[in-house]
Amino acid sequence: MAAYFGLVPAAGSGARMGQALPKQYLAIGARPLLWYALRHLCTHRALRRTFLILHPADQLFVRYDWSAFGDALVPLFCGGASRAESVTRGLERMRDEVQADDWVLVHDAARPCLTAELVERLMAELAQDEIGGLLAIPLTDTLKREDGERRVLRTEPRDQLWQAQTPQMFRFAPLLRALQASDPERTSDEASAMERLGHRPRLVMGSAANLKVTHPEDLALAERILGGGLQ
Repeated sequence: MAAYFGLVPAAGSGARMGQALPKQYLAIGARPLLWYALRHLCTHRALRRTFLILHPADQLFVRYDWSAFGDALVPLFCGGASRAESVTRGLERMRDEVQADDWVLVHDAARPCLTAELVERLMAELAQDEIGGLLAIPLTDTLKREDGERRVLRTEPRDQLWQAQTPQMFRFAPLLRALQASDPERTSDEASAMERLGHRPRLVMGSAANLKVTHPEDLALAERILGGGLQ
């Protein structure tokens, strides 16, 4: 049977947060945001290991206590200039431990509100899928396209549009091929790399609570969502 592995790219600076620390190290309760992003991958019984892709010059990781994850967490200081480059480098470093058909769950370091239930749903719905897929939610807000001067050019139909989330789960070998064939600067997520090779990833219902921390107000919202889950 195929094995499952996690991969979390965390080599970015999170410039849009306007903070001195990269956003993956900003505090939620007594722990860094990154700890919460990792916990349901590192503690899941089906995932063998989770590879954390850090910037080669990262000096913050060692300041925190990751002992709760034991050998399930493998830090790799090989991140690149973009998300796609970091994931590609991580996959290349995983080669000796992962088989071609094994599943890789790629998760954003800035999504601390992932739940065990979402991980289970993703794995269950994609277990027999030939391609793989991703957590996502249907768009509900009205979409406006601007004219370049902050004025509405037109309203865009939202029918059949979904907002991509993570984890995104694909077989190791096809995902690595897709990313190696992609332009890192034009590849926003793993699904888009797979799409460029003609694949059609499956959409698995995610949750609005599985938000990505991008702006300062998102951090407070994440803390409220986690609530009693803060440890």
